[in-house]
Amino acid sequence: MLARAANNLYWMSRHIERAENTARMLDVTYRMSLLPYRVLEAGQEWADPWALPLVITGRATAYYELYPEITPNEMLHFMVLDPTNPSSIYSCIQAARENARNVRGAITSEMYEDLNELWLDMRKVDYPHVESRGISEFFDWVKLQSHQFRGVTFGTMLRDEGYQFIRLGTFMERADNTARIVDVKYHTLLPSATDVGGAVDYYQWSALLRSVSAFDSYRKVYRDAITPMRVAELLILRDDVPRSLHACMNDIYEILRNLSDDSQFEAERLAGELHAKLHYGRTQQIFDVGLHEYLMDFLEGISVLAAEINRNFLAPDLLPNAGGAQTQTQTSYSA
Repeated sequence: MLARAANNLYWMSRHIERAENTARMLDVTYRMSLLPYRVLEAGQEWADPWALPLVITGRATAYYELYPEITPNEMLHFMVLDPTNPSSIYSCIQAARENARNVRGAITSEMYEDLNELWLDMRKVDYPHVESRGISEFFDWVKLQSHQFRGVTFGTMLRDEGYQFIRLGTFMERADNTARIVDVKYHTLLPSATDVGGAVDYYQWSALLRSVSAFDSYRKVYRDAITPMRVAELLILRDDVPRSLHACMNDIYEILRNLSDDSQFEAERLAGELHAKLHYGRTQQIFDVGLHEYLMDFLEGISVLAAEINRNFLAPDLLPNAGGAQTQTQTSYSA
């Protein structure tokens, strides 16, 4: 497959997945901000929940260049509608549509029509529209559109190399997001050891599980109180949870085995190494090393793998198209 087409398909799916992940983060953040509690200690205040999306996406510096402080309205505008923020929902949907437009011959007409309609609807959205519609309802709409696009893709596209690059982009973005949100919860949202096991701790871990659609799965698997160790096991090591690191690496490794030849073995090897650590890992080993250290090691590994995929399969040196939209040199979250 031509590197140009593979690049567009890969990033089309990554941007759709990123738009959904951003909607999930913001919806949980919004719901958490409505809870009637704050933890106050001498000289210390519980971190503002609206800081969470900035920490996860690495966009704090860009935000503070525009706004002096974090407020819900400004955060929602920045993360939902700001075209200068490459991680905003608006920018992700725009980029996905541009990628799809560049490879209309490689995807089905149903896929392009669905994504083009999503972009046309998104262009009409402004902040009063989001408020009048309902903030959580708007995020549910974004998630539903992402689910719908994946369903159209699954139901209409030929199982060729293009389909494999779409799946690869989805699972690379999903793995990166899951690792980041688990790490941020564990090291940013909890201000002190006195909160462990309390109401704040319960709601924060519940919010984390809901943000990756794993709350019901946790209840079915453990039928017990929510604990950090079990949440980590569920979202890192279990391969029957769709957004877990293990589940994502199962698919990434399988796809790269199908795509790689002898000259592209390094990407397959890196994916196999990450997969083996998850497949044979144990929860206690993760906490012995340190959850933060383990997740940072995984994020470094997935970043190296992404660079190798880019070098072997994609087109990193393509220039912006004639219309000025940067569709080839794509943006990833900062580490």
